[in-house]
Amino acid sequence: MGVVTFRYTPDVVLLQELIPPYVDYLKKQEVSYILIKGGEDGYFTGRMLKKSRVKLLESEIVTYPTTQMMRNLLVAKVSFKGQELCLMTSHFESCKGHGEERMKQLRLVMQRMKEAPDNINVLFGGDTNLRDTEVAKVGLPSGVCDIWERLGKQEHCRYTWDTKANTNKRVPYISRCRFDRVYLRPATREGVLHLAPDHMALVGLEKLDCGRYTSDHWGIYCSFSAE
Repeated sequence: MGVVTFRYTPDVVLLQELIPPYVDYLKKQEVSYILIKGGEDGYFTGRMLKKSRVKLLESEIVTYPTTQMMRNLLVAKVSFKGQELCLMTSHFESCKGHGEERMKQLRLVMQRMKEAPDNINVLFGGDTNLRDTEVAKVGLPSGVCDIWERLGKQEHCRYTWDTKANTNKRVPYISRCRFDRVYLRPATREGVLHLAPDHMALVGLEKLDCGRYTSDHWGIYCSFSAE
C-alpha cells in the first residue's frame, strides 16, 4: 500500500479484506489520509481519503440482508474541490456457489447509485467476485457505466484475479477473472461538474521484498476528469 500511495498519491483508496493489525499499520504509515472502516471483526472493507483534498461529510454502513459472510456496503458522501461525491465500496459474497447472493448485492448497489441525487457523482469500486453472466442477469441501470468497458475493454487491465501471474495463492490451476470492478454514475444536473473516466491500470504487480505480492488480487488505479 505504501508503494501505491507514494507512486500515485491517490485522493481516494477503496480497500477490502482489511484486518485490525493492518488498519493500525495504515494509520501510522499513511498519516496524510483519514481511514474509515466498514467493520471491526474478522476482515472488512475500508476507505482512505486524502486529508488535504477530500472532506468527509457523511458515512454509512449498509448491511446486506441475506449475506452469509458478514458482507456490507460502505458508503460515504464527501466534498472534493467544492463538489459533493458519493463513494461506495464493498466485498461481495465469495465463491462460485454464491452467485444468487452476489446478484442481490449488485442490485442493492445499483439501486443506491441510481437513486442518488442528480447533482452528485457516484463512484463504486470493490471486490465484487462477479462473473459476467451474473452482471448480465442483473443489468446496469441507465447512466451507470463499467469503467473498464467504458475505456475500451483493454486486455492489459482485464484480470484482477489471475493465478497465472499472481502466485500468492499457489493453487494447482489457472483462473483469470475480472472480480474487481469500478462503476460510475456521473451527475447529470446542468451546472454541475460531471466525472468522466480518463485512465485505468492495474497496480500491485511488483513483488515485495518477502517474495510475495501485496495481495492475491491486483489493485485498480483510475483517474477521472471533470466536464
